[in-house]
Amino acid sequence: MNRLITMVIAAGTLCACGRASHENSILRSVTLTEPVLLETTHVINHSGIVREAHTISLGFKTAGQIERIHVREGDYVRQGQLLAELDDADYRLGVEALQIQYEQLEDEVSRMKQLFDQKSVSANDYEKAAAGLKQLGVQLQVNKNKLDYTKLYAPTDGYVQSVNFSPAEMVDAGTALFTLLDVSHMEVVADIPVGEYRQRDHFTRFYGKVASIEEEFPMQLSSLTPKADGNQLYQLRLIFDGQPDKQLTAGMNTEIGIVVADTASITGFAVPLCAVFQDTDGNKPCVWVFERDSTVSKQPVVLNGTDAEGRAVVVEGLTGEERIVRAGVHVLREGERVRVVEKTSETNVGGLL
Repeated sequence: MNRLITMVIAAGTLCACGRASHENSILRSVTLTEPVLLETTHVINHSGIVREAHTISLGFKTAGQIERIHVREGDYVRQGQLLAELDDADYRLGVEALQIQYEQLEDEVSRMKQLFDQKSVSANDYEKAAAGLKQLGVQLQVNKNKLDYTKLYAPTDGYVQSVNFSPAEMVDAGTALFTLLDVSHMEVVADIPVGEYRQRDHFTRFYGKVASIEEEFPMQLSSLTPKADGNQLYQLRLIFDGQPDKQLTAGMNTEIGIVVADTASITGFAVPLCAVFQDTDGNKPCVWVFERDSTVSKQPVVLNGTDAEGRAVVVEGLTGEERIVRAGVHVLREGERVRVVEKTSETNVGGLL
């Protein structure tokens, strides 16, 4: 304990740079921090499988004869890339025929509009002609859409897993021509038993490891099914925190680690060493607690060494809901009003002020 007190005094000397440039400043500037709950943890390991986020079946939105296929199985395609085309001759003729009718009727409606303005035709006749032109315009747009549907584009990045037809074959609308693996978002799937499922509220961190890759991959929880399968297992789905390593491919085996907090063994709270100072009156370690009225109050604490990150471990005196002063602790007084520096400025190198 004497050694820790010596460390606190030394850290306080280093962190005393938070004092204002002029002692007669109205408000001192301070930075705040919050106590970090320290818990003992254990890791649960499971085998998982890397898989693509989705498997997409791709087909044309209209029927026809396949004219060209531009990709092969195993090809990597980009979103918007042309994959295949149908013979569009009949669709083009349909568009051209309706286009001619539309232009002809458009001219007739335009002339009828002039006659209507001159009150040479009735409003009913003009409205019927205008409605017929609008209806023909809709039919023309439908045929244009069908012409566009004769080209099939990739909806996302991915790999072509299978090509189910060949050029010259006939396909119906919606028939799956390709199976595409969407690899824009990879995930890892594993099954956990009932006992571990009950601890789900205490899962704090997830990571993945592959035998051929040394580093761990940080992961996030995507979903955990609330219903067990026939083997009393619950499916756990994890997504990569950031872009997955390019060496990871769908179907690869991986090991996942689930870090579980043991709430029955809370060891205290961690605070920066420079947030702790020695009370000159009672010779006890204390921290400054930031109050709602922007004043600070002295809070005695009981320390128990430091954690692995070099922070002071407080076992008594804090509830974890306080906001405490991180720097400038040695120049403050009980009840003093302070100004909180929310963001480190460019001139505040190291964030000490």
